[in-house]
Amino acid sequence: MAVRSEIDPQNIPAHVAVIMDGNGRWAKQKGGLRIFGHQSAITAVRETVEVAAEIGVRYLTLYAFSTENWSRPAHEVTALMQLLVHTIRKETPTLLKNSIRLQAIGQTESLPASCQRELAEAMELTKAGSRMTLVLALSYSGRWDLTQAARKLAADVASGQLRAEDVQENTIAGYLATAGMPDPELLIRTSGEQRISNFLLWQLAYTELYITDLLWPDFRRTHFEEAVRAYQRRERRFGKTSEQLTVS
Repeated sequence: MAVRSEIDPQNIPAHVAVIMDGNGRWAKQKGGLRIFGHQSAITAVRETVEVAAEIGVRYLTLYAFSTENWSRPAHEVTALMQLLVHTIRKETPTLLKNSIRLQAIGQTESLPASCQRELAEAMELTKAGSRMTLVLALSYSGRWDLTQAARKLAADVASGQLRAEDVQENTIAGYLATAGMPDPELLIRTSGEQRISNFLLWQLAYTELYITDLLWPDFRRTHFEEAVRAYQRRERRFGKTSEQLTVS
């Protein structure tokens, strides 16, 4: 397992995204209900946020609740929403203390009113945070993101604010929910699943994937550090050859 001293402080990914998977399986292994897994995952979230800020990550995006998650049993969704409210309320003072800004992406208007209130209040309280931005993807999906971006872009073209021939890649990026943020350089997924599950589809085009068999409630700061070390051992070529990178 990597230790902090092995991490190159000059090569920290500016944006790390995390698919926090395996809460239900973890709870089943322990003989508990699925919500027990979600509750137990809070420690993993807390340690991940802490270590990311400590080593210099600028943006940390956590896939907290996908659009598809609404199809889960109603009692589980209700319990998740209640847990979200409680967690945001409890953790906001820590975010403030550590100058961490909270943001959210996704169809947050579909969240219960209590969740929307807690989220809005926490984002307002932490808006001056400059150390790191913590982004919660809530009721989010990559296809929704691309769809809403296309609608806004089409509306601007139709109104004459934008010419179709002027649309470039960076134009599209500016209409996404993550506008203004760098694309993730590292994606961490727990539970061993080999897919990105409709998460940040445009933004992950050149992201390094790190998949671990650990279930999310067991994920700790040392595991995050190991993921960053794995990222630092890779060669990011962006279509070039190794020789071209050496010359440059």
